[in-house]
Amino acid sequence: MNDIVFNPVGMVEADAKYRFETPRQSVFAGNTGIIRMNPQCNFETALRDLDGFSHIWVIFCFHLNQSSGWKPAVNPPIAPSSRKIGVFATRSPHRPNSIGISCVELTAIDGLELHIRNFDMLDGTPVLDIKPYIIHADCFPEASTGWLPPLPEPYQVNFTKTVLLKIEWLREQSGLDLQSFALIQLGTDPLNRNRKRLNMISEQRYIICCRTWKLSFSINPETRHIEVDDLHSGYNAEELIPNAPDKYHDKTLHRRFLKIFGAL
Repeated sequence: MNDIVFNPVGMVEADAKYRFETPRQSVFAGNTGIIRMNPQCNFETALRDLDGFSHIWVIFCFHLNQSSGWKPAVNPPIAPSSRKIGVFATRSPHRPNSIGISCVELTAIDGLELHIRNFDMLDGTPVLDIKPYIIHADCFPEASTGWLPPLPEPYQVNFTKTVLLKIEWLREQSGLDLQSFALIQLGTDPLNRNRKRLNMISEQRYIICCRTWKLSFSINPETRHIEVDDLHSGYNAEELIPNAPDKYHDKTLHRRFLKIFGAL
């Protein structure tokens, strides 16, 4: 069979840029963004009559997974850690063809801009096609769910005022959104060390790492409540001395952070 080539019809614009910021399921995301359609393609006409639909199907490309290859069996986040599931029975991005599909809420259309809410795509995601979600054709309440276990109740993740000040500073300086990271990573299965970079500080207190940063939090498994209370640099004092190797090109940012919020 000959290769099939698709050209994107548009691009997603969103706050989330990194794979670790991707919501597990779009319906729970609570985010907003834009699908910006390509100009000079007569897409204004192609979008006609779509504004009457509250939800749309978005077919897109997993653009950050194209170089990692595909896996015939994967371990989805909600599957038992010891069990591998056939990739065609999952929504995993590690597929033979790096194509995804997501049902998202359409809130408005402004020219070539589709304003969307509750989606699991990242900034820069190429969009291949858009279709309306049609209730009588696309909704099957009696559908079986295969290997999927009952959906667990998510953890409630709260933040102290102190850590929010640090998180907001870092977001303004670098674009890294550690609040979204914490909500996604700690909202479900927060103590899974196979999937998260975790260190135990003491009983019910942990650190979760993101790149070269560390968030400390406390957890109450009985009430399913988590409080994120501080943000730390992942470097020690020796690693931040002048002219120290800077593999990730971010030590200047860490030095500024420590100058404002306190030494190691």
